[in-house]
Amino acid sequence: MIKENVEKLLDFVARAPHPVKIVAATKTRTAEEINELASYGISAMGENRVQELLSKYDGLRMKEIHFIGALQTNKVKYIADKVCMIQSLDRAELAREIEKRCAAAGKTMDVLIEVNIGGEESKSGCAPDGLPALAEMTASLPHLRLKGLMSVLPVDASDELYDGMRRLFEETAKKYPTAEYLSVGMSGDYEKAVMHGANMIRPGSLLFGARTYPDRA
Repeated sequence: MIKENVEKLLDFVARAPHPVKIVAATKTRTAEEINELASYGISAMGENRVQELLSKYDGLRMKEIHFIGALQTNKVKYIADKVCMIQSLDRAELAREIEKRCAAAGKTMDVLIEVNIGGEESKSGCAPDGLPALAEMTASLPHLRLKGLMSVLPVDASDELYDGMRRLFEETAKKYPTAEYLSVGMSGDYEKAVMHGANMIRPGSLLFGARTYPDRA
């Protein structure tokens, strides 16, 4: 099943109006399932939870590991040496902590600033009007490299919201040449996101099938 799903997605990407990078969202998936993607042409994965990433890290064989979930400052130390990109930078405090940990590790971390363009209280991300200041601060830190923007749009978001993210990205990229990615679009909206300018998508169930969560009872 995974092979067929990957082939369909790669076919879509091949026909897209611009290059699109796939970062597979791997929440609840085993290392074996994740590694299977690499043999079919997807080499980047994104984890949402620090503890889950740590639990399967030693078994992973993916070329790129991104962190795509909400990140607490006290958890940065556990992943700074394990991921190549943090897509969920949403506040100055977190930027400073990533800088501190990466400076100690002697590495530069690629980051995307997460923007909560839908204004949803249940989601992380900086407000659009807070983006310029956070981008300026991020770009000033020597061990962070601002690579673009990320967003999780509301279900059934309007075209205007997708276009709003595209405009924010274009404005950011104009000021910061290292900003090359607009990470928008998951399994349910990746086609719409790409048509509105996204060049990085984060599909999960589209590749692996529906998620099953452990029974917490």
